[in-house]
Amino acid sequence: MSYHVKSLAVAGAIAAALTAQMTTPAAAAAKEKCYGVALAGQNDCKAGAGTTCAGTSKVDYQGNAFSLVPAGTCASIKLPEGRMGSLEELDRDIPS
Repeated sequence: MSYHVKSLAVAGAIAAALTAQMTTPAAAAAKEKCYGVALAGQNDCKAGAGTTCAGTSKVDYQGNAFSLVPAGTCASIKLPEGRMGSLEELDRDIPS
């Protein structure tokens, strides 16, 4: 095996280990899904029917798109026009 291939293998193993550490249950537990707070195209996942996942929301504060926020902060996020974040999907600002 060449030096270059060995270097790539080691780099890949390190990247995999770091990724595994970042996605531990403890890290996930520190976040919660907060619906209706993402700007268009900046949601973390889920943006309703006809969309795939992250970055697919069509409008700002789309009610069926969420962003991960620090646990316990969603309900206190204030948005324009008196809107608030929600731990459950909302029926507001959903594109037709």
